[in-house]
Amino acid sequence: MKDKRILYVSSEVVPYLPETEISSMSFEAPRMVNKQGGQIRIFMPRYGNINERRHQLHEVIRLSGINLVINDLDMPLIIKVASIPKERIQVYFIDNEDYFKRKATLTDEEGKLYPDNDERAIFFAKGVIETVKKLNWSPDIIHVNGWLASLLPLYLKEYYKNEPLFNDSKIVTSVYNQSFDGTLDSNMLAKVKFDNIDENIIKVLENPTYNNIMKVAIDHSDALIKGSAEIPKELEEYLKASKKPVLEYFSLDDFADPYAEFYSTQVLN
Repeated sequence: MKDKRILYVSSEVVPYLPETEISSMSFEAPRMVNKQGGQIRIFMPRYGNINERRHQLHEVIRLSGINLVINDLDMPLIIKVASIPKERIQVYFIDNEDYFKRKATLTDEEGKLYPDNDERAIFFAKGVIETVKKLNWSPDIIHVNGWLASLLPLYLKEYYKNEPLFNDSKIVTSVYNQSFDGTLDSNMLAKVKFDNIDENIIKVLENPTYNNIMKVAIDHSDALIKGSAEIPKELEEYLKASKKPVLEYFSLDDFADPYAEFYSTQVLN
């Protein structure tokens, strides 16, 4: 992976959040590429339960200050950055007072999904892309992990389709078993449509379940990875029907060589 530029966009990353399949792989995969001489950037949301002092997050003024329009509202984008100790890896945090101040990630104290998770996902996708544009850093591969990050393939291929920085970027999405019950906001389709995205390609968002949100990500990705040993049967079949390159599941102990080979032979070719 020497000299390849890989952008990792994840809903969670260790050591900033507890270990899960997603947060662990979102740390180990970039670390592997970093060791092989690749260039990486990691982006995640700056949830309110991330300890800014302990992890030494600081705002990057030159990258902050854009307003993103979400469902006809102007929402200020704040960018923070931190370094993973001993790894020389920088992590960029997408922040906004309204969306990410609360002291939890995706659910409240009672375990209920936040009602604005759909808007947070739109904000995160746009925020990552706008920040990478400001960095003027053109990735060879963009690897997406976690459902809160999963609108990025759609926005990159549709809303930002005329952005030359990403002309040659390939999108990989990992599909996990880490889902949610019920649906996101019932008006999610209208909010995405507001960004002049054709309703026909996002019609499944009329019912914004975990499976349907991931289907939109699969539709707009160039290659896919099974991030869990078992994923929902409906998504298993959807992956098969996509006719796109799919890498089978590999554990944290065994993933390095298969991922590097998949990136090189299936994604970049």
